[in-house]
Formats: sequence, C-alpha cells, structure tokens
Amino acid sequence: MLNDEAALSTLLETPGTKARLLVVDDQPINIQVMYQIFAGQYQVFMATSGQQALNFCRRTPPDLVLLDVVMPDLDGYEVCTALKADPATRNIPVIFVTAHTEAAQVTRGLEVGAVDFISKPVNPAVIRARVKTQLTLKFQSDLMRRLVFLDGLTGVFNRRYFDQQLGIELARSARVQTPLALILLDVDFFKRYNDRYGHQAGDDCLRAVAQTLKGALHRPADLVARYGGEEFVCILPETAFDDAMNMAQELESKIHQQGIPHADSEAASVVTISLGVAGHDGRANIQPAVLLALADEQLYNAKHAGRARACGSLLGSS
Repeated sequence: MLNDEAALSTLLETPGTKARLLVVDDQPINIQVMYQIFAGQYQVFMATSGQQALNFCRRTPPDLVLLDVVMPDLDGYEVCTALKADPATRNIPVIFVTAHTEAAQVTRGLEVGAVDFISKPVNPAVIRARVKTQLTLKFQSDLMRRLVFLDGLTGVFNRRYFDQQLGIELARSARVQTPLALILLDVDFFKRYNDRYGHQAGDDCLRAVAQTLKGALHRPADLVARYGGEEFVCILPETAFDDAMNMAQELESKIHQQGIPHADSEAASVVTISLGVAGHDGRANIQPAVLLALADEQLYNAKHAGRARACGSLLGSS
C-alpha cells in the first residue's frame, strides 16, 4: 500500500532542495536581485524575454515562474496566457513581479492565470514567504495528481497517465524537433507463471519488474507505466533510437539478473521480458497511436524471435 501522508510529508519537508525557479525580466539588475534572494535555497534559472521564457518552460518546465509584466517582445500577460494554454506547462504557478500594481493590472494578471502579484522593489522576506507558499501548494497538487495516476499494484504510473503524457511528449518533440522513443514490453509466459506459482507470486513478480524498470530510468522526464496486465511501457524523451535500443537491452538484462525462478518459461529458467522499441526523430507531428502501433509490432517481432530480447525500428525507416 502506498502511504499517501508519508509521501506528502517527505515532499513538503524539503521543497527547496528540488524546486526550480525561472526568473523572467528584461533587466539584468532585476534578475541579479532575484538570484541573490533565492540562489541559496532553490535552483534559479533566468530568461530575458517572453519567448525565451516560453522556450525554457516547454523544454524543461520549472516549478515556479517569477514573471515581469513589461517586456519588449511578449509581455508577461501574453507569456502567462501561453503557459496556461499548453497542457505541458499549465500547472506551473506564475507570480507576477512588477512595478505596475494598479488594480486593473492585478486583476488582469489573475484572470490570465497568475497565482500572486508582487510589487517592485521586492521585500526579500515577503517574496521568499510567498514563493514558499506557492511551491508547497504546487507540490501538494502534484503529489495528489500523481497518486490519482499511479497503478495500485506496482506503484508506477497507470495507463491513463501514460496516454496523457505520450501526447504531451510527442507534441513537445515535434515543437523542439528532438527525438523520442517508446518501449513496450511484457513479461514472458506470465500466464504460465501465475498458473504454477499462484496469483500472489504473480503480483510480487509484477511489482519487482516495475520497480526494476523504474530504477533503471534515471532522468526526471523518463516515464514507466503499467500498460495493462503484464505489459509495461516506457517513454524516453530526447532519446535517439540507438540509445533507446541500448536501454531496452539493459532493461532486459536487469530483469534477467533478478533471477526470479520461472520453471515453465521457454525463454529461460528465470523471469524474462520481451521488448519492442519505436523511435521517432521529432521532425514531424505524429499521433500517439502510430508510435504505439510500431512498438507493438516490434514487441511481436521480439516474441516471434524467441523472447527475452528487444526488437526495434525507427519510424519511417522501413
């Protein structure tokens, strides 16, 4: 069972150790002030234009944005509107930091999605407190959202979350033209495993496989989800096809090395997995179903070739 309260407490005790702040201001002196206030507590990044801020958020979403209103290209209202319109960035809290704090401007800022409005010159103690409050709220919201999207048996993400994230990651891949890979896998001869060892052992096996997969994917953007039954799926953003194949082979090796006995498998004497890898170069917009179909085809090829192996293809290469 997942301990929701313990997980929330752990996350909220040390928000500063993980939080990433993006400071957006066209005046370097203002960015320097913010850096001096927050650098000891958070990771601080900077952007000097609205477009630069949008590019940063879409590529590596921060935990909170401190945003100036008046900028030469896109103003703060336009940036905030764009962030809230994008599923990949809509949950990032935005705090406006500006010298313009008339009622009409504050109202407009809140209407486009900002969570707070702070006037310049800033009071360090006040802005620290407000940022901490918004980060705490964000971490609470993120955790609750993640718990809704977790598979109850294995502790990795569920199919619903995978479907949502694959669409988001494919859109991001096409926008910034970076590669993306998908790995679809399942446990070899799992029905036979259940029949021989019992369903409790089968559940334990799935949990062990899931946690091994999760432990092998180290980057924050990588995702492991239970696709259904004994099937799992991994999303690898910004990953070239050859690197994804190497990762698939590493995953197969790690599961094999667990040494979970499987007397009725035709692939080995221990539990193994078969994997299908689908790669996408990011140079075109594609539908999630297209990449999934290719991964499923390659998974079939891996099973047909004897199981306990990975097969893959780069979309459009055949």
